[in-house]
Amino acid sequence: MNFDIKNHAEPALDVAELANFGLGQVAYVKPVEADEVARLFPQAPKLQPGMRLFALLSASGEPILLTDNHDAAIANAWAHDLTMVSLH
Repeated sequence: MNFDIKNHAEPALDVAELANFGLGQVAYVKPVEADEVARLFPQAPKLQPGMRLFALLSASGEPILLTDNHDAAIANAWAHDLTMVSLH
């Protein structure tokens, strides 16, 4: 059986569209070490090295929330009607 695969002329997302995809609708939780916090949350106080925290980030990677509890990060996303996605 042979299949004829044709190219579809559907428009692709450009870089700006891809960067805004899911913005304000999608978020993810990322475990972070204390040394990463200063980069993601410049306003955060200095933390003890080795602390493990959880950052709630927008689809574009912008920080939303920092907490020491994974469930609290997810609850905050739900409270703001954000769809949680898993990244691997």
